[in-house]
Amino acid sequence: MINPPKNQTPWDARIARWMLYPVSKNRFLHPNLFTTFRLLTGSYGAALFMLGAHMSASLLFVLSNFLDHFDGELARMTNRSSRFGHFFDLFSDFVVTTGTFFCIGLGFYLQTEQNTYIFMGAITGISIMAIFHMRHLIEESEGKAGTAQPNAFGFEAEDILYLLPLVVAFECLEKFMILASVGAPIATFVVLKQLVNVRKKKGTAS
Repeated sequence: MINPPKNQTPWDARIARWMLYPVSKNRFLHPNLFTTFRLLTGSYGAALFMLGAHMSASLLFVLSNFLDHFDGELARMTNRSSRFGHFFDLFSDFVVTTGTFFCIGLGFYLQTEQNTYIFMGAITGISIMAIFHMRHLIEESEGKAGTAQPNAFGFEAEDILYLLPLVVAFECLEKFMILASVGAPIATFVVLKQLVNVRKKKGTAS
C-alpha cells in the first residue's frame, strides 16, 4: 500500500505523487524515464534562453523543474531507488539549472555584446555548480535530512523559480539575472558554512 505524502512534503512533490498514483503499478514506467524527460526539456529550455525565446524557455524550465519530482516520487512509491538513478538525477539537476543561467547570460550577450552578461551568467552558473557539489557532500554525510531546504506552507526556497514565466512576462529577466548573480555567490557561502559545520561535527564525533 502506498502511503500518502506527509504534510511537510512540498506541494510540487505532493502533486507529482498524486498524479503518479494511477500509473505507479505500470512496470514499464521507470523513474529514470522521468529524469530523462526532465533533462531533455530543461536543456532545450536553456538553449531557447540563449536564442532569445524567453517565454518558451521559461515554460520549459518550469516543466522540467516539475518533472524533477516525478522520478524520486515514483522510485519511493515502487521501491525502485538505485545508486545510478540518484546520480542521474543529480547530473540532470546540475546540467539544467547551471546550463539555464549560463544560457541566459549568453543570450543577453548575443543581443547586446556586453561582456557583463557573460560574467553574470558564469558567476551564477559556477556558484550553482559549487552548491550542487557541496550539497552532495553534505547528503553523503548526513543523508537527505542534511540538505533539506526551508519549507513554509509546503513551499521551498527554490520554488521561486516557478515564477520565471512571470519574470519574463513582465520583462524583468535582466533584473532577475542581476539578482541571481549576487544571490548565488551568497548562497554558496551559506552552503559552504553548512558543509564546514558538518565536517567539524563529524570530526568531533570520530
